[in-house]
Amino acid sequence: MRIIPREEKFFDLFEDLAVKIEEGGILFLDILDNYHEAEPKIVRLKEIEHEADIITHRTYEKMHRTFLTPLDREDIYALVNKMDSILDITEACAIRMSLYKIKEPAPELKDQARILNKAISKVKEVVHALRDMKNARMIIDACVEINTAENEGDVVLRTAVTRLFEHEKDVVELIKWKEIFERIEEAIDVCEDVSNIVEGIVLKNA
Repeated sequence: MRIIPREEKFFDLFEDLAVKIEEGGILFLDILDNYHEAEPKIVRLKEIEHEADIITHRTYEKMHRTFLTPLDREDIYALVNKMDSILDITEACAIRMSLYKIKEPAPELKDQARILNKAISKVKEVVHALRDMKNARMIIDACVEINTAENEGDVVLRTAVTRLFEHEKDVVELIKWKEIFERIEEAIDVCEDVSNIVEGIVLKNA
């Protein structure tokens, strides 16, 4: 028995944040697939991003108020910070598309969004598994899948940028699209950052 019970509420917050990220990722893909209805969905995506921020800040506050945390404080901070960044970047990309008056999403962007959602789904899986270190093997395997998704994202980004420089004659449009492609790749990269943090947590605690 522990003399001072550790605070398990943190895992609820991690899981709530993972659910919000998944909700945002699915909505972003829906925005691309139904782009003529994008504006109200971008508004909802911003709301989801704000809801995720609230969960993130609740976690920080709880970490500062709690004597004995279930994970090292630096790991808790790094985990929720990176998780929140996934949604921040995704929402920023959707807003940029609206501000830049993008007429139609490029096929490669939809490919990126599907890869992002695959990575987010695995992020949710590993975060939900953190409650029990008996899940260590499954967590490590899922982290490898996130890394694989990041590699797939790299390939799509290279293809998209190559096509862009070969076919886009308007320099302003080229700059817009290059930024959009790179932002979504950044979100996929941050999913890999999350997997690396989780893998480190497992190696320390399993």
